[in-house]
Amino acid sequence: MAVGPVLPGNRVKPGRDLTDFMDRLGHDFSDPALLQRALTHSSLSSPTRPDNQRLEFLGDRVLGLVMAEAVLAADREASEGTLAPRFNALVRKETCADVAKSIDLGAAMRLGKSEMSAGGRRRVALLGDAMEAVIAAVYLDAGFVAAKDLVLRLWGERIATVEEDARDAKTALQEWAQARGMAPPAYAEISRSGPDHAPVFRIRVTLENGEHAEAEAKAKRQAEQAAAKDLLGRLE
Repeated sequence: MAVGPVLPGNRVKPGRDLTDFMDRLGHDFSDPALLQRALTHSSLSSPTRPDNQRLEFLGDRVLGLVMAEAVLAADREASEGTLAPRFNALVRKETCADVAKSIDLGAAMRLGKSEMSAGGRRRVALLGDAMEAVIAAVYLDAGFVAAKDLVLRLWGERIATVEEDARDAKTALQEWAQARGMAPPAYAEISRSGPDHAPVFRIRVTLENGEHAEAEAKAKRQAEQAAAKDLLGRLE
């Protein structure tokens, strides 16, 4: 399956950093060029050095299939409505980034100077994208079974404990409000602190009846979820 200029057969000799990452990843690439591409951000790409965006696209689909199988196998009686939030919790960008951090993927990423100085090695979006690209690289290098084994190993206990992670506080709060004839909750950014490469957002959620709560996190979505969870806890 072709994903661009880097194809199996275009062998490169892995450097020490790449070799160390393969050890952390637990997959010895037959074609290290695939991994090299998976770790290359668009800020460093060139006609002869393609970035990982096409691999990310493929890896997202491979991850999705593996996780769909996993949640089905874990609960053979669950309905689609129960399985969907579990699946979403396992494949969302924050989870991919968390897995990437567990193998120190950020240290192996190939970034341009501007992205590197902006803290790109710690950014959730970049880490999540690169994790998906690495999954695709393993798939192209060794096939679906190898990619599946990698994903199940790296995601590990997250699959068994996904029920707790799948609880979407924002959705639950909206359903609570609508069941009582209220308008959907309103979310507002109260403040943003910290450096540009690692901001901290403070979000307030407010209900039509005036009830509100605030929370902070390194991503707006996480802060919204935390605020909704806090407010739900008080309402219930």
